[in-house]
Amino acid sequence: MNSSIAASQALTPARPAWRAVWSLGLGVFGLITAEFLPASLLTPMAASLGVSEGVAGQTVTATALVALVTGLLITPATKSIDRRWVLMFFSIMQIVSSLLVAFAPSLEVLLAGRLLLGVAIGGFWAMSTATAMRLVSPADVPKALAIIFSGVSIATVVAAPLGSYLGSLIGWRNVFILCAIPSGLALLWQLWVLPAMRPENSGSLRTLLHVLRRPGMVGGLLATILIFSGHFAFFTYLRPFLETVGQASVETISLILLGFGIANFVGTSIAGHLLARNLRLTLALVPFAMGILALLMAAFGHLAMLDGLLVALWGFAFGLVPVGWSTWLATTVTDEAESAGGLMVASIQLAISAGAAGGGAVFDLNGASGVFTASGVLLVAAMVMVFVGVRVKPVTGQAE
Repeated sequence: MNSSIAASQALTPARPAWRAVWSLGLGVFGLITAEFLPASLLTPMAASLGVSEGVAGQTVTATALVALVTGLLITPATKSIDRRWVLMFFSIMQIVSSLLVAFAPSLEVLLAGRLLLGVAIGGFWAMSTATAMRLVSPADVPKALAIIFSGVSIATVVAAPLGSYLGSLIGWRNVFILCAIPSGLALLWQLWVLPAMRPENSGSLRTLLHVLRRPGMVGGLLATILIFSGHFAFFTYLRPFLETVGQASVETISLILLGFGIANFVGTSIAGHLLARNLRLTLALVPFAMGILALLMAAFGHLAMLDGLLVALWGFAFGLVPVGWSTWLATTVTDEAESAGGLMVASIQLAISAGAAGGGAVFDLNGASGVFTASGVLLVAAMVMVFVGVRVKPVTGQAE
């Protein structure tokens, strides 16, 4: 306990480095935009490379798998390197990745580019919470994380529709060239504003096991897996549900997804305020609300207008999730936040794969309504796990 407090005090900056936080938010926007682009450009990419859409789609899976492994290994692999240079290296990797994809003459080169992106994404998310803790005071960590994660929300709104639109105008390769611009700007900004951050911990693989054995850590990771599995089971099969059960048109579906993205951004933006008021209650009530929304979708999904409202509320609630659990890490594992972040990244990537795969099995048996029911059950179970298996400390400087 004393070592955790001492570590937190040692890492707290004399002055909050808000410009550095915003530069990381821009970098996140570049990373997530690059991650989401293939979803809207898969058909022309596959045609250009002479492969099926299914084969081209495996580049997305490869990115997620590499991100999982990188999240666990990045801290021990870079334990002697200034964190400033490691973070900027992730921006460089995204630029190189986008250019490799843009000029890829074959699927193998494109896959190499996507693997680089996986390293950058996994590495950044593993270090994001620890970095926020070193740039601002403990009381400001939720706000800093909300700024960083806002890059995800904005990318969620604009990446797929803008990628599809620009792809039809200038071709998919030029879209990936443009995708390198945000990370290029972020790199220049980070070079200017990121302070030196020498590594503070050993970051060995043994450290991961020690962190995992801490009271409440396994419960927190299990709750995270339940939440992200439930979310991605829901989100992966949302469009088929809206088409078959809701009988929604393509235009209506586009508006519903836009509503999700906007509401998600709003949720992320106000997450810091809610988390500072009561961290445990927010962590528990958010998955509960998402579970109820999923069950309502399963029961009343034939009403397209209601679907739009429920999906927007889901987007708002999910906007609180990444910030909430990153804040939990920041308050629970202050002395080994990078290693804990690696475990969290691995858990989330595992949950994404499990949610999509498990949702597919349920979809084949019971359709999209069955997927939403299963999603609701997982999310309500996550709420129970928060209350019985997760240790929560109040955000520093606030009463819980």
